[in-house]
Amino acid sequence: MLNKLLLDFAQWMDAQPWSSSLHESFYLFNWLETTHVMTLMLSLGMLVVIDLRMLGWIMPTVPASKIADRLFVPMIIGFSIMVITGVWLFTAIPIRYTQSIWFRIKLILLFAAFINAVLFHRHLKASAGSWDTAPKPPKRTRTAAALSLSLWAGVVICGRFIAYDWYDCGKDGNSAFINWAAGCIAELPAE
Repeated sequence: MLNKLLLDFAQWMDAQPWSSSLHESFYLFNWLETTHVMTLMLSLGMLVVIDLRMLGWIMPTVPASKIADRLFVPMIIGFSIMVITGVWLFTAIPIRYTQSIWFRIKLILLFAAFINAVLFHRHLKASAGSWDTAPKPPKRTRTAAALSLSLWAGVVICGRFIAYDWYDCGKDGNSAFINWAAGCIAELPAE
């Protein structure tokens, strides 16, 4: 049911003139893709520094809240532009993305990373001053930072895998689970 609704929406979007124009535009699509990757590097670069400090691996003499406060704005700017360009990229090839197992995993990991970031930010603000200058932060902080790094590594890997069609809908050899997870709704030939 959900897969059918998603595919119907993707087909509607794909039929719009702006979607085709964006996909067929050599320069605009490439500029969007480049901007998406560059802002990913900006955003994740800031996040990695924050997470490594929260793990206690770098800059142990600098207060963790000071690092987080200084890098938060560029990280959010990069993340915001990354999301906007990602949505535009999706609108250019909606059917392909809607039926990509890698895109679906990426979205799940993005959602999990967002939840982790919100909880982590609350924890950081609530506990500011109690461990801020400690070279080794509390276990909960280190766990959240490690989870953040892992989730974002998964997002980047899945984002890169979207370009490959290993598990595209209708491919021979896909298991029923892969076809379901990728959002395939067409009946496959009986084996």
